[in-house]
Amino acid sequence: MVASYENQLGDWINKEKSGINLLNSVGTLMYDKGIELVLFRNQLLEIGVSELMNFFAYANNVVKRKTDVDTAALLANEMLKMDLAPSKLDIGLLTAEYIESGATDANAFLSDKLSAMLSADNTKVAPKDVILYGFGRIGRLAARELIKQAGKGQQLRLRAIVVRRLTDTQIIKRADLLRNDSVHGAFKGVVDVDLANNAIIVNGQQIKFIDGGNPEDIDYTAHGIKDALLIDNTGAFRDKDALSRHLKAKGVSKVLLTAPGKGIPNIVYGINSKELDIDNTDIFSAASCTTNCIAPILHIVENKYGVDKGHLETVHSYTNDQNLLDNMHKKPRRGRSAAINMVITSTGAGNAVTKVIPSLDGKLTANAVRVPTANVSLAILKLNLKKATSIADINNSMREAALKGSLVNQINYQIDPELVSTDIIGNSCCAVYDSQATIVSDDGEDVVLYVWYDNEFGYTKQVIRLAKQIAKVRRLTYY
Repeated sequence: MVASYENQLGDWINKEKSGINLLNSVGTLMYDKGIELVLFRNQLLEIGVSELMNFFAYANNVVKRKTDVDTAALLANEMLKMDLAPSKLDIGLLTAEYIESGATDANAFLSDKLSAMLSADNTKVAPKDVILYGFGRIGRLAARELIKQAGKGQQLRLRAIVVRRLTDTQIIKRADLLRNDSVHGAFKGVVDVDLANNAIIVNGQQIKFIDGGNPEDIDYTAHGIKDALLIDNTGAFRDKDALSRHLKAKGVSKVLLTAPGKGIPNIVYGINSKELDIDNTDIFSAASCTTNCIAPILHIVENKYGVDKGHLETVHSYTNDQNLLDNMHKKPRRGRSAAINMVITSTGAGNAVTKVIPSLDGKLTANAVRVPTANVSLAILKLNLKKATSIADINNSMREAALKGSLVNQINYQIDPELVSTDIIGNSCCAVYDSQATIVSDDGEDVVLYVWYDNEFGYTKQVIRLAKQIAKVRRLTYY
């Protein structure tokens, strides 16, 4: 028994050593070469060894592909020696393919699989300046992601943050809010305040603070910012005319709204993003967090089974729009205390999703319940199908979509029978499919699907993905 214990512990320690080597390669590839490694969609930058080992367990238990940390470390180390173009590579997929193929020459294997990255022009992608107009929940998470993903600055570069009534106190307090977050934890980086230049310096990146009283009057070029993508996360400008004010400012070429918009394309990345006419469109909407959650699931169901009719109910964490204590509010019930009440309210997601999936027009009703949690929401989809299914069949459809195809970044497939809302915090997917909760009627024509979403972080990741497409800075991928 003692020998068995020692052997198991020794094996685990050896795996952890390989894990450390792999994570070292992950950092070097990102910051020296602009190459981002993921493991079956899970981010590897700035994680610990234990979390890494959990991702390998996910690969074996959910993805059902044979992987091991030793082989992954071997392949990542070999990549360091190769002249690869900036790209996003799934080391989990490469590892599984290497093992399954029986390959023994890592360089030859990678040269074949990554031939597109070896032949690509490393300098063809010009980085894009980004302006965050507003610095609330989504704005600060977007800042964290932009800073984290900066690497060699080859994609999106956060150059400025616009706030109303700019003062030294504003800058100091905003910096504090970037450093600390009650839901998502402390920011893993260095935030310095430079009041002399109305700026903060985050991990060596200078980010200017600008007063945004009138958006059309701002001269961003005076701060060295040109041809920028402006991400409006204030919620103050919601239609084409209002958002067009940003385009009158010097230095802005494109605008992305982090809310549903009127008169502009409402986009759920991965669903209708390929239809974008980027060259001839200047203003875009990333739709809502709920629309981003349900659209990937409904896309699969509509295409495979057909939806006759259905109802969406969202159980949504309270938002800053609600009152902490009972007080006046222009909308029904939202004036009642968010911290101690479940509040029935409306949601536009049922109609908004038809802009993304037109075939669902007139088929869905929708409502929402705001609940006393700070983050993570749940979409409950009750659907009447044209083609019968079973629990195993529809779950397998979601699992396949989560692991391969165009929606691997959007859908996370979960098998944990103990899953609860806090487990979803920080999930990078906009739709977390709870396979253990699926209900199907005896005739197979009625289904109830439960889909979680981090309505802050999961949505922000979608915003960043769409921003990269609009800015034309998306890298080559092996995913």
